[in-house]
Amino acid sequence: MAFIRKKQREQQLQLYSKERFSLLLLNLEEYYFEQHTANHILCDSHQNERKIRGSLKICSKSVIFEPDKTFQPIIKIPLRDCIKIEKQGDDGANRLFVKTQHGKISLVFSQVYFIKEHNIVAPYKIERGKMQYVFELDIAGKVEDVVETLLQLHRASCLDKLGDQTAMITAILQSRLARTSFDKNRFQSLSEILKMECKAEMVTPLVTNPGHVCITDTNLYFQPLNGYPKPVVQITLQDVRRIYKRRHGLMPLGLEVFCTEDDLCSDIYLKFYESQDRDELYFYIATYLDKETEADKSQVTCQSYIAKNHITEHTAESYMLQWQRGHISNYQYLLHLNNLADRSCNDLSQYPVFPWIINDYFSAELDLSNPETFRDLSKPIGALNKERLERLLIRYQEMPDPKFMYGSHYSSPGYVLFYLVRIAPEHMLCLQNGRFDHADRMFNSIAETWKNCLDGATDFKELIPEFYGDDFSFLVNSLKLDLGKRQGGKMVDDVELPPWASDPKDFLQKSKEALESNYVSEHLHEWIDLIFGYKQKGNEAIGAHNIFHPLTYEGGVDLNSIEDPDEKVAMLTQILEFGQTPKQLFVIPHPRRITPKVKSLSQPSSQSASLADSPVSPGEESFEDLTEESRTLAWNNITKLKLYETYKIHKEAVTGIAVSYNGSSIFTTSQDSTLKMFSKESKTLQRSISFSNMALSSCLVLPGDNTVISSSWDNNVYFYSIAFGRRQDTLMGHDDAVSKISWHNNRLFSASWDSTVKVWPCVPLEMTETKRHHFELLAELEHDVSVDTISLNAAGTLLVSGTKEGSVNIWDLSTATMLHQIACHSGTVYCAAFSPDSRHVLSTGEDGCLKIIDVQTGMLISSMTSEHPQRCFLWDGNCVLAGSQSGELLVWDLIEARVSERIQGHTGAVTSIWMNEQCSSIITGGEDRQIMFWKLQY
Repeated sequence: MAFIRKKQREQQLQLYSKERFSLLLLNLEEYYFEQHTANHILCDSHQNERKIRGSLKICSKSVIFEPDKTFQPIIKIPLRDCIKIEKQGDDGANRLFVKTQHGKISLVFSQVYFIKEHNIVAPYKIERGKMQYVFELDIAGKVEDVVETLLQLHRASCLDKLGDQTAMITAILQSRLARTSFDKNRFQSLSEILKMECKAEMVTPLVTNPGHVCITDTNLYFQPLNGYPKPVVQITLQDVRRIYKRRHGLMPLGLEVFCTEDDLCSDIYLKFYESQDRDELYFYIATYLDKETEADKSQVTCQSYIAKNHITEHTAESYMLQWQRGHISNYQYLLHLNNLADRSCNDLSQYPVFPWIINDYFSAELDLSNPETFRDLSKPIGALNKERLERLLIRYQEMPDPKFMYGSHYSSPGYVLFYLVRIAPEHMLCLQNGRFDHADRMFNSIAETWKNCLDGATDFKELIPEFYGDDFSFLVNSLKLDLGKRQGGKMVDDVELPPWASDPKDFLQKSKEALESNYVSEHLHEWIDLIFGYKQKGNEAIGAHNIFHPLTYEGGVDLNSIEDPDEKVAMLTQILEFGQTPKQLFVIPHPRRITPKVKSLSQPSSQSASLADSPVSPGEESFEDLTEESRTLAWNNITKLKLYETYKIHKEAVTGIAVSYNGSSIFTTSQDSTLKMFSKESKTLQRSISFSNMALSSCLVLPGDNTVISSSWDNNVYFYSIAFGRRQDTLMGHDDAVSKISWHNNRLFSASWDSTVKVWPCVPLEMTETKRHHFELLAELEHDVSVDTISLNAAGTLLVSGTKEGSVNIWDLSTATMLHQIACHSGTVYCAAFSPDSRHVLSTGEDGCLKIIDVQTGMLISSMTSEHPQRCFLWDGNCVLAGSQSGELLVWDLIEARVSERIQGHTGAVTSIWMNEQCSSIITGGEDRQIMFWKLQY
């Protein structure tokens, strides 16, 4: 998984230097400045010298000596424990700053650490008492500078206040960075053009490494100040797939660069000293990637940029659309949300967080069909145990402001390394000052850990991605680490698995199956609400018992406003070590996933849909198999649309197209005020009907092929009898132009510029009679402004309307109430329609945007921009065939958020579009007064 892959990369870098030393030997927030080839001089009781060859490393809070021979321990001397630091002459007498052939440095100290003896990772050995070590540098001329540096760092380490120590060390670091610059000889090519250079730190788990960042027209470089683990890190801009601005220590200073498309393991994570430097570097990389995609200007503009021929960087909402429709797994979706919420495997205080899924770690068999097998995903870990929750609530009520329920977080560096200690022991030793945790507090058993999360007074931790990955090494003590002995005398070794897992591989496989199970798919949105969504903060978080310490939240504290250096350092340390709540991605309830339903051939009642469960009624997916196959095949090949006939039958723009149920006749309306009847067989215009001198706006054919209904700008709806060839009736139902009509289940729906949508009874058989029909208003859906378009879902239980001012409204027709009003567009909504499963609404507008809305929550989950407005469209939930203002037909891939095909069509805007039930035949009408017939070419 992410951490394991990151560790493998670091090990590959260390092979370059062939050192046992790593930055993990330093204290947290300590810097490694320089190294010198040296000998450690040992004298026996007879003053006989013995030299141990190695390298002396000068760090901001310690001196580290790494012997060349791996059986000898690495020596670490904390500067704060030094009593005397001076230059020593060859004869052993102390003669400060005397030039000799070999320069010797003498350190007198009270404490020393011995690390990695025999190259074994183990708790550090500590020796206390007054001691003296002498180190001889190969280059005598360096001694004076090294001693001076050590004395300066020693003074910083001995300051009383931690804030003063940090300030002095930072000043020393910045002075060193200011005296150096990026070595331009490291450029890959002499022709590279320098764009920017600044100071920054490369971030890896628990450590940061200062140096210089440089970006040219082709490459991004980082040159560590200390040359560790290699002289320069280079990334080719052409290889970059994704870039993210990150917060580090709750401050906007981070930038993470990925050369992979779908991975949490980045290629470099940089922390800048100034946010302006971060933003400028981001701009240069983004500009480069933007130029790479200049040929694809019609594609959507997203929050980040994309590299040529590679995946677009989506928003959380667009990933949600992919997840809802089953295009990405639960696991992939959680990875994407973590990434967008600033979680990174480089930052253990913001490591990706995953939920505990399984509740049963004691049965012999794991039953994924039983809901009792699963944890309640609607509650945070701390609220799963009712008795513990009651105790926490009592404490919460008695607590002064700012109140919080939990004394620890669900994700922190300590918790991450608790799980990963077997593969990252050096990280744990770094975090805990050279010690492992007590053996009984280690990650010994899955079941024990889960039980403690349920019952423990201070344990509320969630899981990490490794529990749902493929690499089980974190569960196995393959390094044979001595992790201690438990109270019962048992040594800590491999993690004890639940009875239902035969081995670590089986445990991960079943955990993955649980994560992707139907139960989790139906409830994962509840956990997302807690961690990334609307229950993360505020009153909703209080109601959900989801309140953590204020410092864990973004915006919880402004470090720049804290003047006291001690308070600032303490605050930053707490932020980094306690854990951080992810960046909030959603502010309204997250919609649930679309899970497959059992198909049924029975046709449900139009009243059977329940929005509380789902806006789709049980039979909506029950299409006849052949038709369903035909539709799927057609939409998979929608880019292969071919024009085969064109006819100009109107004098003004075509506004509506309807086809008789038997397919023999095409009816069209136009702004020229006529309704035309065109024969598909004879290819001739058969009738031209005029109801008034005002434009007609839309038309439809009622079942039975006896009646055509047209809406007009003269405020009326006209009924035309096909059999008798005359106007049969007129519905004078509005006070302004009727913009659109729809029909379902003996109901006529009319939208008007008078700000209403009205519902009328409309029985097709009655329309054939000679008597005039009495229209009784069944319902009136009132809007604030004129309504320009409407559409019904497949079950006829929901209606969507689009207005002149850009709002999209979703109505429950069983109660005639508005469910959601969403401000989507900055101008008129041209078209809006439900997906076939009724889960989403797509709208297009005068502003050139395409918007996708989740029906259940009213959340705007995706937004795309085109060069020209899309006037009309058809869609299957994943793909859109849109008629553009430019006259083209555009095929949009909503999952990839891009235009996948452009088909030249009309010479003016495409204003109306019709598709047959099998989705194989299409008719379009346009401002050029033409109707065009299209077919799919498989």
